[in-house]
Amino acid sequence: MIHLKIFNKKQLAEFVSSGEFKKYDFLPITEHRAKSQIRNPKANDEQTLLILAFEEEKLAGYIGCFPDNFKINGRIYGYAWLSTIFVSNEFRGRKIAQTLLNKAFEEYHGNIALTEFTKEAESLYNKTGVFEYIQPKKGKRYYFRSDLSNIIPAKKPGTKFLKPFFQFIDFTANTFISIKNNFAGKAGIHVHILHKIDAESAEFISGFKSNRISDEINWIIENPWVLEGKKADENYLFSSFSEIFRYYWVKIYDENKTLITCSLLLLRDGHLKIPYLFSDRDLGKFTDFLGNFIREKKIKTLTSYQTELNEKIRSSKSFPKLHERDFERRYMFHQEFIRHLPKNFNPDFQDGDGDCSMT
Repeated sequence: MIHLKIFNKKQLAEFVSSGEFKKYDFLPITEHRAKSQIRNPKANDEQTLLILAFEEEKLAGYIGCFPDNFKINGRIYGYAWLSTIFVSNEFRGRKIAQTLLNKAFEEYHGNIALTEFTKEAESLYNKTGVFEYIQPKKGKRYYFRSDLSNIIPAKKPGTKFLKPFFQFIDFTANTFISIKNNFAGKAGIHVHILHKIDAESAEFISGFKSNRISDEINWIIENPWVLEGKKADENYLFSSFSEIFRYYWVKIYDENKTLITCSLLLLRDGHLKIPYLFSDRDLGKFTDFLGNFIREKKIKTLTSYQTELNEKIRSSKSFPKLHERDFERRYMFHQEFIRHLPKNFNPDFQDGDGDCSMT
């Protein structure tokens, strides 16, 4: 018989500090991810962060909840993103995933949101019949370097024996790109790159409508779900380690040394994202900075749902992209959550909202 165990902040802290979470055949959470969840400034002490499913004493599966909220006309609407869901192959076919979902719905009174889901997870969510798609975000993925040795074998495993040949092509193409980039002009941009948001930045971004304030973005920077390291937790099925995982807080100034743009960048193993972007001017200077950053860090790809920035990149002749593809980020809200929100409410998500900025 399946029974469930739920964990709020205090219970999760005790679960991790005791080492009990390591005794199962697979990890339901990593220690650093648990500590980050416990420190989430948008989570209260009673909200459920993790739900485990057991058959007798054997762990069968789990689901992670990532509390968040909207502030609308002075009222707070609390909800949770479902950030992980996993069921062991040994227990497939016993409706454990549905049991975990139902418990999450119950704990948050239906106030549940989803994004960045796999096709398999999306199929599961649609089968429940309780989720609706809301307006997606249209974005772009830009490519800057050749990466055939990783892309082709991943899509076509039968070509793995050709990896040395693809590596030679990558080396030749990227050497040429590096030489070309060395001759690219670097605009005189006044920029400061910090490890976290400072007082000047906090005051600047307070003037923008945003689902996250400066302290919350600093929590993201200081409490990553992914740590730098070459060895992943083999018993944890979600992101936990990368060779490179770094946040950059970028401040752009105009000629009069007035702050005009702030942004959070996330670099993971050569792939760049822009979780948050705040600007009260034309994004030309930020686009120029971004081009220089991509060259210097030898970025492979940039994925951006920042509409105004993507328009600026489209019109830029100096941005170092080799190729681009259209991307779409879809969101699903529980029907009860939609009913609880004001009619025609627009969440106005930035790229980092949800757990997207954590991985």
